[in-house]
Amino acid sequence: MRLHGLDIARAFAFFGMVLVNFRIAAEVTDGPDPATALVHALEGRAAALFVVLAGIGVALSGAGPALLARRAVFLFVLGLLNMTVFDADILHFYALYFIGALPFLRASARQLSVLIAAVLGLALILLVTLNYDAGWDWDSLSYEGLWTLPGFARHSLYNGWHPVLPWIAFLFFGMALARLDLAARVVQHRLIWIGTGVAALTLLPGLATSDPELSALLGTSPIPPSPFYMLSAGASAAAVTGLILRLSPAQPGAVLSSFAATGRQSLTLYIAHILLGMGALEALGLLGGTLSSMGAFYAALIFCALSLIYATLWQRVARRGPLEAMMRKLAG
Repeated sequence: MRLHGLDIARAFAFFGMVLVNFRIAAEVTDGPDPATALVHALEGRAAALFVVLAGIGVALSGAGPALLARRAVFLFVLGLLNMTVFDADILHFYALYFIGALPFLRASARQLSVLIAAVLGLALILLVTLNYDAGWDWDSLSYEGLWTLPGFARHSLYNGWHPVLPWIAFLFFGMALARLDLAARVVQHRLIWIGTGVAALTLLPGLATSDPELSALLGTSPIPPSPFYMLSAGASAAAVTGLILRLSPAQPGAVLSSFAATGRQSLTLYIAHILLGMGALEALGLLGGTLSSMGAFYAALIFCALSLIYATLWQRVARRGPLEAMMRKLAG
């Protein structure tokens, strides 16, 4: 049985990433408006939800190591091409997560939990011993030496937008969640309440200190990705997944079917929101600080609405989105 709620959750994760990425691309200055507060709340959490859902999908699909490795190669190449346009690409990180997950595809939930703890511990050691700012110009959000081997390795593994250490833990967490009976209401309720509770508790350490260095380690900001951020974002992903599964009927109506179709074509739409969405803003001269906070927010909402319309119409023509079909053809 297909859990349509997972497709719907993937659509909401994609919409959250659009809101965040449009703001980054437009170089918007923070302001005292609802859009600023909402996008800051989504930063690092929409993408984390996306990776958790990818972990669930990997586990539920039953994909073997060979198939997952081929898909990783496809995503890595596509991601590198995308990086020439948008430095904050997540696809090549996905590929690295998949490669890292290959030995653990049949691991139990308990084994995955131990693995997650090990990843978070190693990432914390690196965070306190290495220079997290290496390569970064935070004012322009540019990364020096990104296309050199040392720079690319450092960016990919340690201090990039979604580094393998510790972001691969989100994929492992999704794989562990897939070991549960996600269609059972009792499991959905536990995801909602436990996820919400843990997400709330992780806020407390960061609120208890005003020291900047301690705040970086105890806070829940995605940069740098401290253990408390990882716990907070993972817990919120579990809560959102549980809530959407709980509210989604077995046979979704027309509106929810549009959201599900959007989620199933998230790879195509992810590339589209960069090439077409941001491309349109650039053609109109709306990047580089021209847009206001609310302007970037409304532009992102328009793209999300167009994505819903496109996905709804496309599913009448083909079962898969263009890039999803290409990946299936080339990678199996």
